[in-house]
Amino acid sequence: MDTFFLSLALILFGTTVSVLFNRQFIFMKAATILAITLGSAVGLTSVFSFLYQTETVQIVSWPWLHIFTLSFKMDSVAAFFLVPIFIISPLAAFYSFHYLENTAESVKSAVNYLFYAVLVVSMALVACSNNIPTFALSWEIMSLSSFFLVIYDYKSKPTRKAGYMYFIFAQLGAMFIFAAFALVYTHSGSFAFEAFSQIPEEIKLIVFILAFIGFGSKAGIFPLHIWLPHAHPAAPSHISAVMSGVMIKMGIYGIIRTYALLGTPSLAFGQIVLVTGMVTGVLGVVYALGKQDMKKLLAYSSVENIGIILIGLGIGMMGVAVEKPAMAFFGFAGAFMHVFNHSIFKTLLFMGAGAVLHKTHTRSINHLGGLIKRMPTTGKTFLVGSIAISGLPPFSGFIGEFLIYYGAFQGVHLTKENFILSVLAIVSLAVIGGFATACFTKVMGLGFLGEPRTEAAAKATEAGLSMRLTMIVLALACLLIGVLPEPFVRLSFMGIRDLKIAGDFSPEIFVVLINNIAKGAILFIAIFVVISLLRKMLYMKKEIGAGPTWGCGFTKPTVRMQYTGTSYAASMIDFYRPFVPLISKYTGINKIFPGKTTYETQVTDIAELYIQSWITKPLYRLLQKLRWIQHGNIQLYIGYIILTIVALLLFL
Repeated sequence: MDTFFLSLALILFGTTVSVLFNRQFIFMKAATILAITLGSAVGLTSVFSFLYQTETVQIVSWPWLHIFTLSFKMDSVAAFFLVPIFIISPLAAFYSFHYLENTAESVKSAVNYLFYAVLVVSMALVACSNNIPTFALSWEIMSLSSFFLVIYDYKSKPTRKAGYMYFIFAQLGAMFIFAAFALVYTHSGSFAFEAFSQIPEEIKLIVFILAFIGFGSKAGIFPLHIWLPHAHPAAPSHISAVMSGVMIKMGIYGIIRTYALLGTPSLAFGQIVLVTGMVTGVLGVVYALGKQDMKKLLAYSSVENIGIILIGLGIGMMGVAVEKPAMAFFGFAGAFMHVFNHSIFKTLLFMGAGAVLHKTHTRSINHLGGLIKRMPTTGKTFLVGSIAISGLPPFSGFIGEFLIYYGAFQGVHLTKENFILSVLAIVSLAVIGGFATACFTKVMGLGFLGEPRTEAAAKATEAGLSMRLTMIVLALACLLIGVLPEPFVRLSFMGIRDLKIAGDFSPEIFVVLINNIAKGAILFIAIFVVISLLRKMLYMKKEIGAGPTWGCGFTKPTVRMQYTGTSYAASMIDFYRPFVPLISKYTGINKIFPGKTTYETQVTDIAELYIQSWITKPLYRLLQKLRWIQHGNIQLYIGYIILTIVALLLFL
C-alpha cells in the first residue's frame, strides 16, 4: 500500500501550497490542483493495480499513542470505492479554477482548497480503515472537513444554518455508528473488524440497524436526508458535486462493510435495506420534481439515487439469505455500478447547475429559460447528464439500473413476502425512472429551452474554460459507459470479488447480453447521426424562418405563456399529496377588474416538517426551561462535574 499512501501525501502537499501561496492567487490554484491531480493519478494506479492484477488483500498497521493501532486494508470493496474518489476529486478541483475567480477572496479560496484536500484524503482513509479507532478517526475528519467546506460563504445566514444542520446530522449519525461499535466491543473486547462476526447472533441485528441508521444519515436515506437539500445549495458547486457524487457514498460503503463484517446472511438485513431503498427512492424523486431551486432539486435527486443503490443492495442481501447466487450477484453488482455511474452524472449535473448559478446568480428554474442558446456547452452537457440520470439508453445510468432489474427479476421465483418485495422493487424502479425523466425534462425544458424569463438569463454567457472542459469530459464518460459498458460492468464485478457472500457466480452470460445491448446503443447513435446529417443536407441553401420558442402561433407571444416549474409538476405531485404536503398562497379575485393576482405553491418536506414539530421544537422548549443551570460561575460548574462523577461512581 506504499503507492496508496504516497498518493495521499501528494494530495496533502496541495494543502501546504494553498496556505503558503495564497497571495499568488493564480499560482496557488494551479499548484494545488496539480498536487491533487498528481496524487489522485498515483492513487488510481495503485487501485487499478490491485483490482486488475487480482492481488491479495493488503494490510498495514502502526501503533498510535501506545493505546490503539491504526490499521488500513486494501480489498476489492475498498479499492472500488476509491475509484470515484480519485476520479471525481481532481476533476472538481480543475473545475474550481474558473469557479473560484474572486482574487479579493484569495485567503478564503486557499482555506477551501485546504479543507478540500483533507476531505479527499479522509474519504480514502475511511475506505481503507481496518479497525474501529482508525475508522472512527477518519470518519470524523471527513465530517469536520466537509462541514468547513459547506460554510464557505459563512457571512450568509442561510449558509450558516445549512452548516449547523449538516453538523448536527453528521454527529447524530456518528453517535449511532459509535453505538454500534461500542456494542461490538462490549461483546468481543476487541477493536478489530474481525470481531464483528464473533458477537452473538441476536446482537448482530441490533448492530446492523444502529449502523444502518448512522451510515444512512450520511448517505441521505429517508427520513434522515433533510440536511442534503440545505447543505448542497449552500456549498460551492464543485464541493456540492463531490459531496453528492462521492462523499455520501461513504455511507453506502459503511452499510456494505458492516453487513460483510457481521457475516450472517439474515433475511431481515436485506428486507430492511430494500424497503428503505424503495421509500427513499420514490419520495426522493417526487420531492425533486416539486422543487424549483436547481441545486435543491439535484440534492433530492441524490436521495432518489441512494434509494436505487439501496434497492440493489437489498436485492443482493436477500439473494444471499435465500441462497439465490444470481440474485445476490446482480443485486450487489448493480448497486456498485450505480455508485460509480452516479458519481459521474451527478457531478456533471451539479457542475452544470454551478455554471448557471455563476453566470445568472439565480438557482430558480422559474427565473431562467433559453440558456442553451447562450450557454451551449453547459446546456448540451447538462442534457447528457439528465438522460443518464433518468436511466435511459444509450447513456450510463441505464447500465447500472439494468443490472439491478436483472437481479430483482431473479427474485420473482421466490414465495410469500420475498416474492412481493421483489415485485415491489421492480415497480419502484420503474416509478423512479418515470418520475426522474419527468423531473429532468422539467429542468431542461424550463431552464435551458424556451425564452429567458429574466434579464439575468437573457444576458448569460458561457462558463469559464476549466468549467466547460470538466463538463465535456464527464459527459463523454456518460456516453462511453453507455456504448462500451463491458469494462465498467467488469469493474463492478471486481468490486464485489472479496464480498465472498456473493458466491462464485459466473456472470459471462450476462456480459454477452450487455454487449448486445451496447451494439443496439451504437446502432441508435449511428441512425441519429445519419438522420441529423440528412436533415442538414436537405435544408441546405433553403430559407428557414425563426421565431420565439413555443410561440404557438401567437403574433405577440410572451414568456408568461410558458410552463412554470409548479404548473409542470402539479398533476404528478398531487397523487403523492399525503406524503408531499403543498403550501398554497392565492390572493384571490374579489372584484370585477381584479388587477394583479398571484398563486404560489411550495412543496414541504414531510420529514423536516415532523422532525421540527415533534423533536426540535419540544427539545428547544425543554432546553429553554433549563437555562437557569447556566450561571457563568466557574465554582458552580466545578460542582456540576463533581456531582456527575459521584453519580457515575454509584453505578460502578
